[in-house]
Order: sequence, then structure tokens, then C-alpha cells
Amino acid sequence: MTKITIFKKAGNISGYLIKGHSGFSEEGSDIVCSGISVASQMALVGLTEILKKDVDCVMKDGLLSVDVKGDLEDCQVILKSMELTLEDIAKNYSAYVKFEIKGE
Repeated sequence: MTKITIFKKAGNISGYLIKGHSGFSEEGSDIVCSGISVASQMALVGLTEILKKDVDCVMKDGLLSVDVKGDLEDCQVILKSMELTLEDIAKNYSAYVKFEIKGE
């Protein structure tokens, strides 16, 4: 199962943590893991390459942890888009994905 946690501070998304593999299908053909990976890594690229945000990031097999530093307002469109995408994946594949929001 993949566990997705979105972290918020004062109503703004400040980071996210994605752990585990969904187990929906075999490695290399798992559309659930692929969708989660694309959405979360695209957000990371948008933050670092387009907005030039300072982020603490850990990425390894079965783990992506992103913590955005500094002002959060300018990156909310990217992060909220990712949140909605991941939440939708979790709703459609609830046996394989757990989604939660911490903070507010």
C-alpha cells in the first residue's frame, strides 16, 4: 500500500510524504504507482526548476519526501494541483492508496 501525506501550514501546502508501493500490479506495469510518481515528481520539478524554490527532498525506492522552505504562497497552484490528483487516485484505488492531510 502507498501512504500519501500532505502537510499544511496556515492553510498552505508545505510539503508531502509518499511511502510504499501500491501493490496494484507487478513492478513496471503498476498504473497506480506510476500515476502517483508522475504527479508527485512533476510537482517537485515545478517547485525546483520553474519556481526555483528551496526544498528539502529525499527520493529513493518507495519514498519521496518534500519539504518546501520559505514563502509558500507562490507554489500553491502546483501543490494544490498535485494534491487533487493524488486524492483522486486514492479515491479510485482506495484498496491500494491511503491519503491524509496533516495540519491546516
